[in-house]
Amino acid sequence: MARITLEDLDGLGEEEEAEEEEEEGDEEGEGARSQLFAHWEAVASTHRVSLPRDMAGPIAQMTRHGRLREPVPYVTLARLDKCEEAAYEERQYPAGKWACVTKGEPMYEQSISMSFMKLMRYICKENSVGCYLGMTIPVLNEIHLTKEGTELAREVLTAFYLPGAFQQNPPVPMDPEIHITERAPLRVITRVFYGMTTEETILREISLFWELLGSTDTVLQETYIVAAYENPSIPQRRNEIWFIRRAE
Repeated sequence: MARITLEDLDGLGEEEEAEEEEEEGDEEGEGARSQLFAHWEAVASTHRVSLPRDMAGPIAQMTRHGRLREPVPYVTLARLDKCEEAAYEERQYPAGKWACVTKGEPMYEQSISMSFMKLMRYICKENSVGCYLGMTIPVLNEIHLTKEGTELAREVLTAFYLPGAFQQNPPVPMDPEIHITERAPLRVITRVFYGMTTEETILREISLFWELLGSTDTVLQETYIVAAYENPSIPQRRNEIWFIRRAE
């Protein structure tokens, strides 16, 4: 099992990206491809996991297109600022089609890694149109707390928003574990945080957000979303924790 997520794909550096654009048969191009794979092997090893060789192609392809990312559409409803920075923001996301995978591994990182590797393959070529679909951000990881509220439940749903060009006719995944789902409109309260996303950091961010919001019964207390935007080679990479508004 290997940990590789959307966060691992952006900003590997202009030099690596330029090298990767060499022809596939060219020795320099092959060298760059090997170097890129070695980079991701090192990232995976920090999480005590191995990276399958068959991920080399999707990694290289998504790296080439890494700067072209379509944001998931939304409307800002409200924003609370403190010290000239957004303390949190309330948003409305429209209904849309998402490619979703659910995993329940022992660690949160393992679940999102396995799910996103599947989504990478789908995005790159393993779909009914046989071409690169394009990347959207953020990728969402829907989590649940245990009854005690002190741990994350194992099952995590990872969701990739289909680019606008494919919203009406989503390409069919070749992987039966990937499901195309029409997700209902979503109203959330969001707060940015930076750094690694582990069970420990997520639980801490949820607790801090509750302290900021105060007591309220207008949001779910057992289900949350972690939105991933950036690559983990960035020490203070951007993430968001989303509190979900209850349906009115």
